[in-house]
Amino acid sequence: MSSNKTAGIIVAAAALFAVAGLAAVKRAPKPAAVSAKGFDPKYTKTDAEWKKVLTPEQYDVTRHAGTEAPFSGKYWNNHERGIYKCVDCGLTLFSSDTKFESGTGWPSFWAPIDKTHVREVADHSLMMDRTEVICPRCGAHLGHVFDDGPAPTHLRYCMNSAALTFEKGK
Repeated sequence: MSSNKTAGIIVAAAALFAVAGLAAVKRAPKPAAVSAKGFDPKYTKTDAEWKKVLTPEQYDVTRHAGTEAPFSGKYWNNHERGIYKCVDCGLTLFSSDTKFESGTGWPSFWAPIDKTHVREVADHSLMMDRTEVICPRCGAHLGHVFDDGPAPTHLRYCMNSAALTFEKGK
């Protein structure tokens, strides 16, 4: 399937997703004991602690694997040069050098800054087989990665703006 056709299907699916009112899809909350397992204790918090330091949208997306509505996040159309970091712990994740226009309404990148700065986990929610991308340091849900991106990797790291902060000029 051509990348233009794939992008068209993705845009159509995103539009249907938003129109159907499903833009803020949530999975069952991750229990604190499970979400903290295997992550740096310096960057783990209880649910109550995360709620104090994150906005409701950031908390929903990063701690409960929610999804922001397409074309609604502050970084999907950002064209400034800089570095994208995890909103929960500040780990550097992506550079504007690898950001591209996917047409999906979410910030998309063809590679992370360092492969060890993202963790990929099988995600079988919503009756789909996908690969979830989480922060390896704090366990924050960032988005998903797909194999329909541009060269050289042919990957599309489709991230939620609510899971990111942006530092200009790096």
